[in-house]
Amino acid sequence: MKTPAVLHDGRWAEHAGRPQLQIALATFGILALELALIRWTSGQMRLFAYFSNLVLIGAFLGMGLGVALGRRFPGLMHGTLPVLAAISAVLAFSGPLGLMHMGFPDPSIHIWGAEATSSGLLDAAGRLAVFLGLFLGVVAVFVFAGAAVGHLFTRLGTLQAYSFDLAGSLAGVLLVSAVTASGAGPHAWLALGVLPFIWLSRRPLPVLAGVATVLLGWASVEGAVFSPYNRIDVEKTPLGQRLSVNRDFHQYMHNLSDAQLQNPLLTPEDHQDLRYLRMAYDLPFTINAERARALVVGAGTGNDVQAALRAGYRDVVSLDIDPQIVELGRRHHPEQPYSDPRASVEVNDARAFFEHHQGPPFDAVVYGLLDSHAMFSALSSLRLDNYVYTEEGLRSAWRHVGPRGHLSLSFSVFGGPWIANRMYWTLAEATGQPPIVFCHEVNHGCAFVVARDPLVLDISQVSFKRMLPSAPREQVLTTSDDWPFLYLRPSVVPWGYLIVLAFVLTVAAFGTRLAFGRGAFGQDFDPVLFLMGAAFLLIETRGVTSLSLLFGSTWLVNAVVFAGILAVVLVANILVARRGTLRLEPWFMALLAAVALLWVVAPAQLAGLPLLGRAVVGGLLTGLPVGIAGVVVSNLLARSSNPSAALGSNLLGSVVGGCLEYLSMAAGLSALAGLAAMVYLTAWLLFRRRMAAEGRHASPASR
Repeated sequence: MKTPAVLHDGRWAEHAGRPQLQIALATFGILALELALIRWTSGQMRLFAYFSNLVLIGAFLGMGLGVALGRRFPGLMHGTLPVLAAISAVLAFSGPLGLMHMGFPDPSIHIWGAEATSSGLLDAAGRLAVFLGLFLGVVAVFVFAGAAVGHLFTRLGTLQAYSFDLAGSLAGVLLVSAVTASGAGPHAWLALGVLPFIWLSRRPLPVLAGVATVLLGWASVEGAVFSPYNRIDVEKTPLGQRLSVNRDFHQYMHNLSDAQLQNPLLTPEDHQDLRYLRMAYDLPFTINAERARALVVGAGTGNDVQAALRAGYRDVVSLDIDPQIVELGRRHHPEQPYSDPRASVEVNDARAFFEHHQGPPFDAVVYGLLDSHAMFSALSSLRLDNYVYTEEGLRSAWRHVGPRGHLSLSFSVFGGPWIANRMYWTLAEATGQPPIVFCHEVNHGCAFVVARDPLVLDISQVSFKRMLPSAPREQVLTTSDDWPFLYLRPSVVPWGYLIVLAFVLTVAAFGTRLAFGRGAFGQDFDPVLFLMGAAFLLIETRGVTSLSLLFGSTWLVNAVVFAGILAVVLVANILVARRGTLRLEPWFMALLAAVALLWVVAPAQLAGLPLLGRAVVGGLLTGLPVGIAGVVVSNLLARSSNPSAALGSNLLGSVVGGCLEYLSMAAGLSALAGLAAMVYLTAWLLFRRRMAAEGRHASPASR
């Protein structure tokens, strides 16, 4: 079948500046669109807040196919913004379309009710079809965007083109991070990705589609506030101001003051509700007579902070990772807890605070209903709070409890007895104490309490019902830094995940066949670079999780890590470009050794080092395999007769690596490094086989 002539038209590249600038602009735009869609989908459809790594996988899949197709069909680039506008219309109107609170047809992971547990087969199939349809839309955007890079790669030397590719991506990370820090909304994120493609295309339809995309992003804001982690919506209700993050309920700003409890304008039912809420919030702070210092973990807008102040604590440290939620509490909480001189605020990841804090111990370490509605990283299937609730994470908090102090952890057990049992036994393992559990049922919550000396606790006046675990320790899988999947239900087959991942791999296989041709994915498909891409995403994921354990799971740490990885790969590529292609066997051996180190050395082994020591050793452990892999990939690209197809093969490998990352749910995170080593070893063996075949077919003169 004859393809339209417009698909073969690459004249746009002749009028958009120097090829180096065009490649940098294209990859900058791709990176910005990738991060914008990850964040925007999370805020418009709550389901994507828990599966943002699937958006990343879709972006890699589209880029891989697009880069491979760009050499033959450069005109595909013009479709980027029209397809993006179509997806943007769906996302902007996700509420009226009934997609905003759509459930995921898989009960294997607890998503605060977003998982579907009792729907019919037809309804589940419909939700799955919508989910997969949006995934295909994301893939299509990056197929068209990737075609620009594939075409531009043919206009420069391979390694020079790759350097500007990496430089554009690095600039994208830095500028997107700056915009993130400013608190800008989706229209700003989208504009960063749209403008480069308007410049490259300059056709009326893409220009109009780009403008429409930005306007749709602006229209979706609807008064929301944006933090580096969440879309935050605030509305007034009879119970107080209600905060939702990423379209899920998060917390209220309650007025539980004495004056409000005696307010004559309230109904008897309101008075009863407020008194009950006050008892629940006061519980962790009133069961111990030692009341000098308190730490509130997950302080949010300040309800728990105010409870500590009411109880008479002289020094209350408030800890929360989200600066915008704290700021909303500072401005709007009716009791103004953050204005009290006894209260101080720390904006940080809880795990990082526990590992680095050097102050005196606390009489009460109190976790509010700390839960996450966002992902730890776009690379990972972890949630932002997973490392807070591991055995090691709780043990690090326990170290800051004074000799007559206690730790109280409030947690929603909405998921059922399995999650209550997991929390009970994880805390028991971390502290060596069986928790006392009071179920106040505010937001389905229970308070798990442990004390250094249980005799200091006065629980005689606590009227909430007690809870004991429904399963013994040996029957409960607790969480650890290697297996931090708190919300993964036991003994449930994740068939929804399996269907989604099977669909992703099927689309990848079918698309690769179209892009590269038949028979072992076509003659231009590069299996060695494909495997290098798969393994690289695995070690990148493992490196991000390791460094976040050492320095915190904050957006800034993640941005620095991503920028550092790109910078290391860029430096490796520049070195190869200057020195020429190298003999790769020693580099493969060094790569396997570096990955083995990443596998053997657990982040917990470095936690006791000083900050500089953690930075040096942790940076080397993560950066060494990244840099060596960068040298190998640059050499392989330089040897390729079709660099666009070679780069496309590498990006498609990242899709498989993203799917393999889900195996950590069964095998643990440390297994990712071992799996990466196996994939790298396979790539090395294929490379040796290729070199041997080339040697056999070389002419005597060339030998």
